[in-house]
Amino acid sequence: MGGAQDRMRRGDLYDPADPELVNDRERCHRQIDRFNTARAANVGDRDRIIRALFRHVGVDVEIEPPLSCDYGINVSIGDRSFVNCGAVILDCATVTIGADVQIGPNVQLLTPTHPLDRALRRTKVESAAPIVIHDGVWLGGGVIVCPGVTIGEDTVVGAGSVVVDDLPASVVAVGNPARVVRSL
Repeated sequence: MGGAQDRMRRGDLYDPADPELVNDRERCHRQIDRFNTARAANVGDRDRIIRALFRHVGVDVEIEPPLSCDYGINVSIGDRSFVNCGAVILDCATVTIGADVQIGPNVQLLTPTHPLDRALRRTKVESAAPIVIHDGVWLGGGVIVCPGVTIGEDTVVGAGSVVVDDLPASVVAVGNPARVVRSL
């Protein structure tokens, strides 16, 4: 693992146009293209592709195409989890999805972020912060999880919500930004 990858994974500023990172993304995109175009009848091919691409894939994991991903190697997903169609996982930092997680259609898990300083932002550097989704979480359709967020065990996030801050275990959160509306 080289310099740009190290900076990216540490959460430091990095240049996403670094040739090493561009090559890694292109490799991932080729695999994701294979995953997305694999015939529905051949779930085994899709499973083999995802297992080769992601850092960890538990048992009985189901991921419905289409899927979009930056690197793949920074994604871990636990046993019996389900990812519905249209998921976007921008894994410039680690994305850890626990066991028994349900992810609705068109959910976005976004680890990259950009500098607030406009002069620095114009240089096109970025940084990233990890996302952690604990066991038993349900993310409704269209949920967006922002960089650096942790969602506690068994929490439910309502459809269309934007999660900008950590959520505790065993709550229901909805809205933009997502707010806890009740305990479970």
